[in-house]
Amino acid sequence: HVQLVESGGGLVQPGGSLRLSCVVSGATVEYYTIGWFRQAPGKEREVVSRISMTPDSAIWYADSVKVRFTISRDHIKNTVIVQMNSVKPEDTDVYYCAADMNHRIQVTSEPRDYDYWGQGTQVTVCT
Repeated sequence: HVQLVESGGGLVQPGGSLRLSCVVSGATVEYYTIGWFRQAPGKEREVVSRISMTPDSAIWYADSVKVRFTISRDHIKNTVIVQMNSVKPEDTDVYYCAADMNHRIQVTSEPRDYDYWGQGTQVTVCT
């Protein structure tokens, strides 16, 4: 049974940093595409970043977070991490990690293509 558990959210001031972690159990992170998404109340869930399975390990970022966010994978801890720097008020959302278990040739950013989801962690950016 695959489970994803996010942590690291919280309250941060604009310009600050947060480190979100997604611990995966029941699957090895390097063998699947792991995505980070975010969602505000009343809005659709949108992809923030993703890292594809090895050997490609292709990394992709939404334009809104490029340069500021960094995704990485820790094979020992079976965890995917997003380092959020220079955060902005518009980064306020619930952040989710998700796993695509289908070994797609074409990596996807569509939430409907991801099979397992964590419970989410709240990120709030304000003064």
